[in-house]
Amino acid sequence: MAETSAVASSAEHAAAPGRPALHRTIGPVQMTLYGLGSMLGSGIYGLLGQAAGQVGNAVWLAFLVALVAALLTALSYASLGSRYPHAGGAAYVTERAYRSPLAGFVVGLAVACSALTSVATQSRVFAANLTTLTGGGEGTATLLAIGFLLLLTGLVLRGIRESMWVNVLCTCIEAGGLLLVVAVGIRFWGSVDLFETPPPGEGASDVMILLVLQGAVLTFFAFIGFEDTINVAEECRDPQRTIPIGLITAMAVAAVIYVAVAITAVSVVSWRELAAAPGPLTAVMARAAPWLPPIVYTAITLFAVANTALVNYVTASRLAYGMAHQGLLPAWLGRVHATRRTPHFAILTLFAVVAPLALIGTIGQLASATVLMLLTVFAAVNGALFLLKRRAGEPEGRFEIPLFVPVLGVLVCAGLVLVRVTTGDWRASVLAGALLLGIFAVYAVLRPRAATEPPV
Repeated sequence: MAETSAVASSAEHAAAPGRPALHRTIGPVQMTLYGLGSMLGSGIYGLLGQAAGQVGNAVWLAFLVALVAALLTALSYASLGSRYPHAGGAAYVTERAYRSPLAGFVVGLAVACSALTSVATQSRVFAANLTTLTGGGEGTATLLAIGFLLLLTGLVLRGIRESMWVNVLCTCIEAGGLLLVVAVGIRFWGSVDLFETPPPGEGASDVMILLVLQGAVLTFFAFIGFEDTINVAEECRDPQRTIPIGLITAMAVAAVIYVAVAITAVSVVSWRELAAAPGPLTAVMARAAPWLPPIVYTAITLFAVANTALVNYVTASRLAYGMAHQGLLPAWLGRVHATRRTPHFAILTLFAVVAPLALIGTIGQLASATVLMLLTVFAAVNGALFLLKRRAGEPEGRFEIPLFVPVLGVLVCAGLVLVRVTTGDWRASVLAGALLLGIFAVYAVLRPRAATEPPV
């Protein structure tokens, strides 16, 4: 009966009077590849070197610890997606749990900010990589970045089916690139001590467990992206089943790939060289497969970057769409194109925001700040599930988890925020605070309608 209520609630939400429904085309396999593409992204291509500098050869262990930490929040997202399959998922469940439009608005806009920052950053990375192949200066790179954003906007406007197929293609290519690293380097396995860590003078600590935990804080961000799955809930076939299956499978596959790549990398190239290399995996390929033309891995990187941008663009547009139907953003952002069945006004508005961000070029501090915001969002979402599970009358989903899971999720995310704030660049923390204040200011201007009861 509770499950029926959840399904009915979803249908009512998706088919309100005068509201064209989004196109439901996503199944478990596509959802798995969508989540996997969001997680693999382009981060692993540079993250590995930084993590190796902190943890040494034990970087693979840091990925496993990070998986456990990320999986707590991922399980909460899977359960929430099963209970409340709505676009703008984080904003929806936060408003529902805390019964506060302000909480939903802040969480939703924080996630949207992180997605837009990622799209802008990836457009610059894409342009820089493409410029190395085609030649040209800064002006050419800027034009390429804008051209990339225009193509991305056109694809997302075209439809979710087309966007998902491009995502599948890019995910297969970027995963193939990582598996290629393992394939050419697996013969080096067993040649190094996989528990070797930096000596006391080079690492942050001489205690291995502390080193691994510090490395896990960094590698945790390689798993960020799983939260994107809940935002396409209204475009899933049978979302109560599709979201948990796709999300958890994607996490498991990503973890296996990360650990295998980490073991391969430190087996082929010393951790000190990895830490100093501008492109760690490129350095691994140069030593393990010198016969492979460098252009091949550059091309794979382009697909990885494009996929990250695509997934984040879809996420941001569905967040804006969902928040508009919650009354948290102007209603016109929730309009759906009659034939393409995409939130076209939200997509075009986001392009007007992200294009200037891409022109700024160097937005590294903004990216670091949004990581802090995401961890805060994760803590809020875990807390939301805790409240909803304890509230009488809330519908249960097909995928339920024990109450201790969201509690641990809150503690882990809060701990990561604390570590990041106390050990990272203070400017990122200040900027995160400024962004949050800006979100409060936008809320004060828009003054969304107050919710008299939990939204349905």
